[in-house]
Amino acid sequence: MKNTQYALLSYAVSLEPVRPVDLARHMQMDASTLTRNMQPLVAQGWLTICAGNDARSRRIEVKAAGRKKQAQAQRVWQEAQLTIVAQLGAERVAVLHQLLEECIDCLDNGGEDAAEPPHQCP
Repeated sequence: MKNTQYALLSYAVSLEPVRPVDLARHMQMDASTLTRNMQPLVAQGWLTICAGNDARSRRIEVKAAGRKKQAQAQRVWQEAQLTIVAQLGAERVAVLHQLLEECIDCLDNGGEDAAEPPHQCP
């Protein structure tokens, strides 16, 4: 399973039932990218796209196999996280997370109004 598929499945589990437009917004991606990324998950039988509240709307539901796969992937992810902490140390991992958050803020804000990272946004 790819990282993007794990993220999509995890969001779908936590937000279910969710409209595609809402899932795309939570994942900060456009609708066409979400649709492309969902296709393998639907093909695997992990997600289903159902009719929504009216004839024009849709909603995404996670099938039992999808819940099982997400739980399995989450365990693998947690094991990987523990391995990284064991190899790098908790302090380095915390610094790395902080730097990543600052970089994401910098990118999201286009360099404006971002917290002062160790190196200013270009």
